[in-house]
Amino acid sequence: MVNHSSPGGFLLLGFSEHPRLEKILFVVVLCSYLITLLGNTLILLLSTLDPRLHSPMYFFLSNLSFLDLCFTTTCVPQMLVNLWGPTKTISFLGCSVQLFIFLILGTTECVLLAVMAFDRYVAVCQPLHYATIIHPRLCWQLAAVAWISGLAESVVQTPTTLRLPFCPHHQVDNFVCEAPALIRLSCGDTTYIEIQMAVASVFILLVPLSLILVSYGAIARAVLRISSAKGRRKAFGTCSSHLIVVTLFYSTVLAVSLQPRNPYAKERGKFFGLFYAVGNPTLNPLIYTLRNKEVKRAFWRLLQKGAESN
Repeated sequence: MVNHSSPGGFLLLGFSEHPRLEKILFVVVLCSYLITLLGNTLILLLSTLDPRLHSPMYFFLSNLSFLDLCFTTTCVPQMLVNLWGPTKTISFLGCSVQLFIFLILGTTECVLLAVMAFDRYVAVCQPLHYATIIHPRLCWQLAAVAWISGLAESVVQTPTTLRLPFCPHHQVDNFVCEAPALIRLSCGDTTYIEIQMAVASVFILLVPLSLILVSYGAIARAVLRISSAKGRRKAFGTCSSHLIVVTLFYSTVLAVSLQPRNPYAKERGKFFGLFYAVGNPTLNPLIYTLRNKEVKRAFWRLLQKGAESN
């Protein structure tokens, strides 16, 4: 599918009016990307190689790590090129691929975080039946639901967005080709696609968020019923990492989505969008590795095995 209104691709403006800021952001984004690659690859390796991490919680965590790797690899290399040099263009095909993958991964993450909240709910509220309820087949089914939901949303939303009549200047006021920025670039009527996105947001954002809140409401009640302080800390510890990740994810998504339409809010929205694209995938593995004793133990076991083999 070719949109003849954009034969030369697009210009990703980013912070092009602040060249010094772009050089600082280049270093920050590069370091964040390297940490993202290292941290998420490490989680994938540990979840695969260490038998003690062959549990539903780490199965879903490895899905999240794979998702973060795909997300950053899709946008960060292009972002680094644009931040460092004067050329800030992206081809129509490249923009289309970015948009398609962003929609898949963004939707998948929303559903996956809800699935992980359900997993934590069963672990805390139904610990004796956890292995029976969250069995391997269900894990694969829930992960498939998350990824298929993302694919379905992208298949519907991407063609509709790319068929918009874009303005001749082709200037996308963002770092990446994401749907809201491309819709703002349109010189035609965008009422239909805005309604479509609003309806999709209810199912993509609000429904998973509601399920997460219900799960954590039940978890909080169960934790408060535990008599010992040690037991409460242990129960809360099984959920704290996921809760922090959920809070960061939805805070940045809502901050980007609910920005008022004025120049100051637009600049602030770019920083929120940058944090969503770069910061969250960087922090997720750090949160799970630094706060999770099992992951740290698995890491040391892997190092010991490597030392013994040498």
